[in-house]
Amino acid sequence: MRYFVTGATGFIGTRLVRQLREAGHEVDAIARDPGKAGDLVRIGVRLHKGDITNRESMRAPMAGADGVFHLAAWYKVGEKDKSPAVRSNIDGTRNVLGLIQELGIPKGVYTSTLAVFGDTKGKVVDEAYRHDGPWLSEYDRTKWAAHYEIAEPMMQKGLPLVIVQPGVTYGPGDPSAMGVTLRQYLQRKLRGVPKVSAYCWGHVEDTAAGHLLAMGRGRPGESYIIAGEPRTLIDAIEMAERITGIPAPRLRPSPGFLRFLAAITRSEMLRVGAGATYLGSNAKATRELGLRHRPLEEGLRETLLAEMRTLGIPAPG
Repeated sequence: MRYFVTGATGFIGTRLVRQLREAGHEVDAIARDPGKAGDLVRIGVRLHKGDITNRESMRAPMAGADGVFHLAAWYKVGEKDKSPAVRSNIDGTRNVLGLIQELGIPKGVYTSTLAVFGDTKGKVVDEAYRHDGPWLSEYDRTKWAAHYEIAEPMMQKGLPLVIVQPGVTYGPGDPSAMGVTLRQYLQRKLRGVPKVSAYCWGHVEDTAAGHLLAMGRGRPGESYIIAGEPRTLIDAIEMAERITGIPAPRLRPSPGFLRFLAAITRSEMLRVGAGATYLGSNAKATRELGLRHRPLEEGLRETLLAEMRTLGIPAPG
């Protein structure tokens, strides 16, 4: 099979294309600068210069594909310039899905996020849940628009698309805010861990595998939460302390205090971290796709020990 992938140079995307190649599939992918993606070329990925904001740059490499994985997105919190969010998350998704339809691609998988549900306020929700604002970040808002105003209406009109919704995706080399948090903890620079904040934790390899399962077994027109197990951030950091022996920060700021600071400073980062919960049940994906996630302690151990080697921090006894 031949697949076209957007976001192949991203955290999940690089694992996905490796898994596709290991399974014997051909892979075409786009990159703004193919010269910086030599690792993908070395495993046999055909790289093309392109960008999801330029629809025509994707036409030739996508044409004739057996399936399309659309992972590319703008994923930043706390950035001053938020204009790329609309161009990538909304306009880019419209471009990719429009080409899937125009070129008659048999099936597509679009990577949405649990963040379209906003702060679930401690509730573990499923795919039927709907949140219509307010939003804690521009990322959440623009991914919601792509999910509900672009992808779902096109599926209802017959686009052969499956939506997957990961939660927090962790693993060695994670460039996201969560990866930064874990590295700050290892370097003893993390000053505190907010109370209440909770996420569904999925190892990057398992999250990538969930995409493959969605392509193979997912029903077009359906959404699947492919997130991992729900745990608070405090749970995860205390688990990290048991694994590494590095003391967890004892400061536990309350959501109310963080929301107060966020209002004063207009900090998007503080607003997102002020006790928000992004929680969803993967029961449907487990039942219909065969989704499996390694336990958080197992995945976190692998992640932390790899990061410690990179940072030059001695491993525990």
